[in-house]
Amino acid sequence: MSQPTSVMPPRHLTTPEAARFLSLSTRTLEKHRTYGTGPTYRKIGGRVIYTLADLEAWTARGARTSTSEVTADVVRPAKRHAAVSPAYAKSGGGR
Repeated sequence: MSQPTSVMPPRHLTTPEAARFLSLSTRTLEKHRTYGTGPTYRKIGGRVIYTLADLEAWTARGARTSTSEVTADVVRPAKRHAAVSPAYAKSGGGR
């Protein structure tokens, strides 16, 4: 008999597994991690892992019901942003 999923420990995904889950390339997910624009991750030793809950929460930030909807919460592209990376703002915005 199988156990209910509510008592199962959270499933952890490696970067390639998480990228596949999100339909992104591994490199794009790595860039999101570098720039601080991606989902929450955990570092165990030298390994990076993601939980399904964190991946789903990150994608939920981009949920919209209309193209004209204005919300404060956005999923930013995988690049440096002054609002996210203070070092980027101090360096002149990458110019």
